Amino acid sequence: MVINESFESGLLKILVRMKMMTQEDAHAIEKSFHDSEVDRFDEFLLQENIVDEANLLQALSEYYQVPSFDVLGYFFETRYVRMFPKDMLLRYSLIPLEVDENIMLMITSNPADPELLFEIGEHVSYDIQFYVGIGRDIGDSVKEFYDKADTEYFLGEEDEEGHLSGELYISRDGEGEESLTFSLDDEDSFE
Repeated sequence: MVINESFESGLLKILVRMKMMTQEDAHAIEKSFHDSEVDRFDEFLLQENIVDEANLLQALSEYYQVPSFDVLGYFFETRYVRMFPKDMLLRYSLIPLEVDENIMLMITSNPADPELLFEIGEHVSYDIQFYVGIGRDIGDSVKEFYDKADTEYFLGEEDEEGHLSGELYISRDGEGEESLTFSLDDEDSFE
């Protein structure tokens, strides 16, 4: 990533190198973007059907020098997403992917955003590694996750004899959570 060039110019150079367009097309596309009302260049490229999502992800990965991740259809883990407020995830086009020991993998549309690590650090203390994703898809995933009707999930385990114990979490319309701790054994107990 060249620091002195704009995001648009840098991404277009990559798309030209990928043979997705000619240099002349790139100049016209950049001008059209600046004349449009679309805020984000990657969104403009998709709306105008200039590139498809797979090629855009490849170009974004090369631009930001991080792996890409297509969030469409991926089921994010509730316990990780719930570590962050919805408005923050939407504002930064950000969603947690997974935790591997002390490293949290996060998908964002702009891994170079200088505020990201500080904002994430307000909520978790993991080391952070970024993947790049498509902003609108990340936003849709966050909204879908938080805007579901009543949802529930179970965090627990089964012992060798088949008895369950753990916690059942119930979320009502994405507004807070209630939890029920239980142990199902010979005497079936609930708290």
